[in-house]
Amino acid sequence: MAPRAAVFLDRDRTIVEDPGFLHESGRVVLLPGAALGLAALARAGWPLIIVSNQAGIARGLYRPDAFAAVNTRLETLLAAHRVRFLAAYYCPHHPDFTGPCECRKPGVALFRLAALEHDLDLAASWYLGDRWRDVEPALTLGGRGLLVNPDGASEDARLASAAGVPRVTDLVQAAAHIGAA
Repeated sequence: MAPRAAVFLDRDRTIVEDPGFLHESGRVVLLPGAALGLAALARAGWPLIIVSNQAGIARGLYRPDAFAAVNTRLETLLAAHRVRFLAAYYCPHHPDFTGPCECRKPGVALFRLAALEHDLDLAASWYLGDRWRDVEPALTLGGRGLLVNPDGASEDARLASAAGVPRVTDLVQAAAHIGAA
């Protein structure tokens, strides 16, 4: 069986609101359009995978089980829309606290791990997030990136534009863009 493509998504500020170091499941709030966009991708057969930097773990603000609890709450909120994530990966490091690593985006170690564990074609996959570091792995791995960022004047939007990476304002637009590609 040939490897399949996937949609890799950052979590905070792409799928859910980010109150800063989100680690309490009761504070999970979907961004406008997130459920509809993810549902459209799921209906189209795309495996959905979260890849997230979690510097709060490196800073000692919360533990890995808090990341898991937030993701469980996210999946509960999305269940009514028939959205399920194939997997969720996170980097618990921060260079100021734990030193450099290969898994912190824009590093690609977590994407390669996902490809190995789920037989994925990284070059045929999409990489979505609100920051340049979330979509930059697309360039490294030969895939396609989409900046999901309503602020077209941000530094992230400028970097994406310079690299030819399209920008959309929400996951509904992202799903439409992917569907039209």
